[in-house]
Amino acid sequence: MGSTDKIVRLILAAIIAALYALGYVSGTLGIVLLVVAVIFAATSFVNFCPIYKIFGVNTCKVK
Repeated sequence: MGSTDKIVRLILAAIIAALYALGYVSGTLGIVLLVVAVIFAATSFVNFCPIYKIFGVNTCKVK
């Protein structure tokens, strides 16, 4: 996973968490978005996305 991809995922996770914390999203949609945010953050920290592996996507620059 490339660094740009990781940064975008972390920013999206932070935005989703803030929207939930501020009450802009709630209920089932809020829970689903929080799960997505956790997945985004986790895949950023471990540098691996299983969905990318399944579809053969690589966002890491080739050296």
